[in-house]
Amino acid sequence: MADILEPVSKRERIIAGDDVAEIASDGAIAASAKGRGFRIETFRSLRHRDFRLLWFGTLFSSSGQWLQQVTLSWLTYQITGSPFLLGAINGFRSFPLLLLGPFGGVAADRFNRKGLMLATQIGLLILTASFATVIVTGQVRVWHLFAFTFFTGVGWAFNMPVRQSVVPNLIPKEDLMNALALNSAGFNVTRILGPTLAGVLIAKVGAGENFYLQSAAYLGVALTVLRLNIPNIPRSTDLSVRDSLKEGASFIWKHPTMRTQMTLALVPVVIALPYISLMPIFATDVLHVGPGGFGMLMSAPGLGAVIGTLTVASINIERKGVVLFSSVFALGVSMVFFSLSRSFHLSLLLLVLVGAVQMAYMTTNQTLIQLAVPDELRGRVMGIYMLNQGLLPFGSLLAGTLADIFGAPAAVSLMGLMVALLALVFATQARNLRGL
Repeated sequence: MADILEPVSKRERIIAGDDVAEIASDGAIAASAKGRGFRIETFRSLRHRDFRLLWFGTLFSSSGQWLQQVTLSWLTYQITGSPFLLGAINGFRSFPLLLLGPFGGVAADRFNRKGLMLATQIGLLILTASFATVIVTGQVRVWHLFAFTFFTGVGWAFNMPVRQSVVPNLIPKEDLMNALALNSAGFNVTRILGPTLAGVLIAKVGAGENFYLQSAAYLGVALTVLRLNIPNIPRSTDLSVRDSLKEGASFIWKHPTMRTQMTLALVPVVIALPYISLMPIFATDVLHVGPGGFGMLMSAPGLGAVIGTLTVASINIERKGVVLFSSVFALGVSMVFFSLSRSFHLSLLLLVLVGAVQMAYMTTNQTLIQLAVPDELRGRVMGIYMLNQGLLPFGSLLAGTLADIFGAPAAVSLMGLMVALLALVFATQARNLRGL
């Protein structure tokens, strides 16, 4: 597929609604970050037309994902009546991301990124519509559930790295953190509303029809991708796939701060974030609040995540390294306090705090990674970064094992302490990152 735009050597034109601002090729604009001071500009990245299109595509995409996740879980239990198969289907979702995520990053660096985004979205659309038809016609079997889950994961393994890798090319550098925060905010808004909407739609129209609606959401994403203008980006086409993977991994290993950043991207996902899988135990045995309280406990981190991302998007953070380590440390400490709480309302507030600092650390870390990576390597680095999605089942297994041995409160407390200790160790050792 032909490239979308010809390269511009000295000046680039950034479209922002009806306004056009010329910027230097290094992404700097006339008004510096210091000039903006602490002025609140929560949605400033949406002034840029192409990022605005990508952001609306993210809303469509994440809405479709939540419709799928809730509906597939409900359908699996209705067909099988097996808690084991329910857990297996949900765990199987992450397997392709773990196995193929780095290869998706290689593809993002080798092929036209707009074409790759469009191809994966169309593939997901066709796959989902076909699965909906299988359900509606009454032909669905257990193996269909596993096959659909697997191939959907394959699609996302190739879609997610390329979507993340194009963001820095659509906006000025000083708006990157704002853009990543708004992306996360959009995802977490749908995280709050999506499951409720999916449940209502299951009752009103049925599971198969829900998947048709997800197909419509993917169509919306494809339409936004068609309208994107993505600048020419250097490609890595002269290396084999193996050498391309090696080059991306070598960049991370040899970069003075990248190893620390990637560790902070992946390790807390295994030892901290699966605390959410233990919420049924806290609702039933610790806080004694029943199903209604359980739903509120599950929603609280999502609310915190929206608050955290909108806060990050609203302010100009100059000492990003300090914010990164502080947020990781606060995540660990807030988890410890949550594990000690026996008050339902206090626990809700602490879970809101957990969600807020979690997204603050993840957004800050991804911003620093994106700023440090050259365009021709960004897909591969983001492919490795996206392994955090594939590692979640291992973290849930660790959380469940610790809960079996020590009990759920002690397990969450131990997980939080490990995260806080990790933050302290890296904060003292990684001086270069702390100074960013």
